[in-house]
Amino acid sequence: MELKRLTEHIWYMPFEGERDRPNLGYVKGDGWSLAVDAGHSAAHTGEFYALLEKENLPLPTLTVLTHWHWDHTFGMHAVNGLCLANGRTNGYLAEWKRKIETEGPEDFFALDESIRKEYAGNKNVIVDLADIIYSGEVTLDLGGCSVQIMQTKSPHTDDATLVYVAQDKTLFLGDATCDEFETGIKQKDLCQALADKIRSIDPEICVEGHWIPIRTEETLSDLLN
Repeated sequence: MELKRLTEHIWYMPFEGERDRPNLGYVKGDGWSLAVDAGHSAAHTGEFYALLEKENLPLPTLTVLTHWHWDHTFGMHAVNGLCLANGRTNGYLAEWKRKIETEGPEDFFALDESIRKEYAGNKNVIVDLADIIYSGEVTLDLGGCSVQIMQTKSPHTDDATLVYVAQDKTLFLGDATCDEFETGIKQKDLCQALADKIRSIDPEICVEGHWIPIRTEETLSDLLN
């Protein structure tokens, strides 16, 4: 695995299907840097950081969560700096934290084979909560690089967060464009609402959780068809 440079300010560690690991994004300004999503486990996060260090890039000061699903968040306890999420995301994480700490990880392992592969060898499952909770929208200045973080409607979950790097015209979507995990249903009204949100942002590049970065027109086509 190698770290890929996407734009002037953006790098990412590519997704991996076998363990259902999503793209992990990295945005560097002149002052500080942030990551998009925390990874599936401490091992995933550690591999991401090793790639950053290999490129002499500073570890992120802040990690932004796109939604609560474990492959994007259960590496939080291993991140550098602080984590930011919306309140819904943090609420779901609190539920899983309680469940795993009181009942054990068996129900979590039963969800999918990719989880069992990620945690093979009796790795500990640790769920952390976010350090910072936001609501609606927040804009961060990394130093010559502006990042907008915003909640949105999504067919995948009801806690989706988008991350837009304005100078690079690049939008991180997490899994927002996917169907609902448990049912496989992709509600048309939620797809249209997300498409309208994407159009209002007007990015040139979209980075989805488990796919290569593509032009916005392709993302919208896949979302609405």
